[in-house]
Amino acid sequence: MKKELTVRNITMIAILGALAAVLMLLDFPILIAPSFYKLDISDLPCLIGAFALGPVPALLIQAVKILIKLLLKPTSTAFVGELAAFSFSSIYCVSAALLYRADKTKKGALKALVISSILMAISATIGNYAFIIPAYVNMYHMSLEAIIAMGTEIFPIIHDKLSFVLCCVLPFNLIKAAIVDVLTLTLYKRISPLLKRQNKA
Repeated sequence: MKKELTVRNITMIAILGALAAVLMLLDFPILIAPSFYKLDISDLPCLIGAFALGPVPALLIQAVKILIKLLLKPTSTAFVGELAAFSFSSIYCVSAALLYRADKTKKGALKALVISSILMAISATIGNYAFIIPAYVNMYHMSLEAIIAMGTEIFPIIHDKLSFVLCCVLPFNLIKAAIVDVLTLTLYKRISPLLKRQNKA
């Protein structure tokens, strides 16, 4: 813990968290999910920090990201969206850090990203089914049927909440993770020396 929270690492956590918050604001919808699901690459700085600094800094980067995002753009979802983003992204980045710590090779990095991406996508799918969609239904007084109908317009096989999360939420998060994974593999070795000059990671 102490090794992961040096003064230098705390500075890097703040910088990466701020960068992630800015990237979180640059979101956009994609065609495979209703427009209220928006894709961003804000997990990229966190994954780079996770590999370079470890799991605890990865978790703190996520916390800094959410706090700064709320300062830049207050919540419009009564913190449900931010809590979901923090939870699912933390699973993604912390699990990647733990897996990479066990095998710090290029193959190990790829394995860590693939496994953590799957874990995140599954947790997001379960979370949307059990908590996020019901919360939005109650918060915005939308009917569940209306949300499902949005999915049916994209994929006619969607007919209930389960088929909605399997056809929209699961692939949405897998695509998001795949984009971030590719960017992480491309950029990590170029950026990591700047992050860990005093750390053997």
